[in-house]
Amino acid sequence: MALIQGLAAHAAGAELLPFRYDPGELRPQEVEIRISHCGVCHSDLHLISNDWSISQYPFIPGHEIVGTVVAAAPDVTSLEVGQRVGVGWQSNSCGLCEWCSRGMENLCPSMEATCVRRNGGYAQAVRVNARFAIPIPDAISSEGAAPLLCGGITVYNPLRAHGVNPSSRVGVVGIGGLGHIALQFARVFGAEVTAFSTSAAKEEEARALGAHGFVNTRESRAVRDVAGTFDFILTTINADQDWNSYIQSLRPTGTLCFVGVPPSAVSVNAFPLVAGIRTITGSPIGSPHLLREMLDVAARHGVKAQTEVSPMAKVNEAIAKVKKNKVRYRAVLAN
Repeated sequence: MALIQGLAAHAAGAELLPFRYDPGELRPQEVEIRISHCGVCHSDLHLISNDWSISQYPFIPGHEIVGTVVAAAPDVTSLEVGQRVGVGWQSNSCGLCEWCSRGMENLCPSMEATCVRRNGGYAQAVRVNARFAIPIPDAISSEGAAPLLCGGITVYNPLRAHGVNPSSRVGVVGIGGLGHIALQFARVFGAEVTAFSTSAAKEEEARALGAHGFVNTRESRAVRDVAGTFDFILTTINADQDWNSYIQSLRPTGTLCFVGVPPSAVSVNAFPLVAGIRTITGSPIGSPHLLREMLDVAARHGVKAQTEVSPMAKVNEAIAKVKKNKVRYRAVLAN
């Protein structure tokens, strides 16, 4: 088997350097994908720096992968060589546990992440279980599809799971890599959508992305004015906030859902939860089935990630821009 060439972190926080590895023989149910594009997700930055204490070096990051199937194990019947597919955060699951049998493979205790303890998508090729290689609809470009495979499903899953519909009043906190996609999906679901941002300059763009309303969270009065307004608030940011103000913004039975992880503990008063049957929850990625559904919805309704594309060889420059929040809104590497 030919060696796979990629760009790897050799130590925590180090710049990525060329790295080759032997993938061995194709395993049962496995496909090899020649990579055309790979998104740069904030999770990759955490893995490179070993912020979560799960990284093993050297390793090739990258889990928003789009490419073409170039080889398939004999028992793979769901995909064909030459087919364009995408791979997100997850590359395998046991297929047997309670969660896999319920179509919730993303909750499998034995799930394998695409670039944790294995090599990911900042490379020429990658191998994954065929169940986690999702066909990309023709209507979505490869550079546009890449961020949807992690960022897109991360916001689609909770909107879908919590039944967002035309009667829903939805708030999206943070208009960045996740939030700009969440605004579009919430609008597609027919909801009345409000964007929350610390940047007043983003109001026009937020409205163009689908928001009916805009709240500048630096203005305490603006936040107070929307008290008791929302059925569902999705927070996409990785920063500490006055979470009690968001709880106060919920209607009775409303939900505050985290997909971004703030650095400090989330502290709220219990009384508004008890009095209004309000809920705080979180949401991870979605299952392969939901990934297929999300891509289909995006293709049919024109949901698009805004991207900045760089050559794969300039990965360290792209990472530096993402670290400094200078990308609007998703960085994508192209081979």
